[in-house]
Amino acid sequence: MVPLQELLWFVSVLAVAGVVAGFLAGMFGIGGGAILVPVLYQAFTLLDTPDSVRMHLSIGTSLAVIVPTSISSFTAHYRRKAPDMELLRSWVIFVPLGVIAASIIVAGASSGALRGIFAAIALLVGIRMILNRESWKLGNDLPKNPIRAICGFFIGLLSALMGVGGGVLNNTFMTLYGRSVHQAVATSSGLGILISWPGLVGYLWAGWGNPALPIYSTGYVNWIAVVLTIPITLLMAPLGAAAAHKMDQRQLEAAFGVFLLIVAARFFWSIV
Repeated sequence: MVPLQELLWFVSVLAVAGVVAGFLAGMFGIGGGAILVPVLYQAFTLLDTPDSVRMHLSIGTSLAVIVPTSISSFTAHYRRKAPDMELLRSWVIFVPLGVIAASIIVAGASSGALRGIFAAIALLVGIRMILNRESWKLGNDLPKNPIRAICGFFIGLLSALMGVGGGVLNNTFMTLYGRSVHQAVATSSGLGILISWPGLVGYLWAGWGNPALPIYSTGYVNWIAVVLTIPITLLMAPLGAAAAHKMDQRQLEAAFGVFLLIVAARFFWSIV
């Protein structure tokens, strides 16, 4: 049995994580995973979860939480007619294929490797968002296939390896091709749906039967964390979406970049 005091502390940490993750899901279109993963990683230490599965469990649980959070965030942005629906339709196959590939990789990856991937991507994207200039463009419009399909595949792959809803990478992709950060954020909320559903199934499969998992876990998903976090994130996501539309583009980019650098620093520290 888990001591009551530790369980209550675990619940408190998850509640705070849900508030922040839900708000950021709406504001940045990131599904909340970029904040949930590092917080869950720390929270699972309270239950003495072995390091060998702690990062895997944090990512899988994050993807499970992102399923309803992304739907809520996308609905809020869709009401404003902000997402690029043509881009989302073109990625319906390629993004999930990348997520499936990530699930296969996760089945054999170490905890340190997953933390390194998370930190490296967050660092690069964070620096790019903070130092961003309008002249930093690869084109004036989004590329056509096959380049678009390849980008969708890798966004799905890397996002599933990080446990995020796609906004971390898609925001960069779209702004480099001349789209506004507001449209990128709104589109990323829809991308989270394409990533979280196959990601949830993939992480359930990848960790199925692992004896090191804590109580109430199925594969690399802990249902205590899911049940506690989802209601809070659903309440906060619309507030974050409303806040995003009140900020100008440069403010949103800078805030997103600072946030990613903080997350990257935390995970690099855990690897050292």
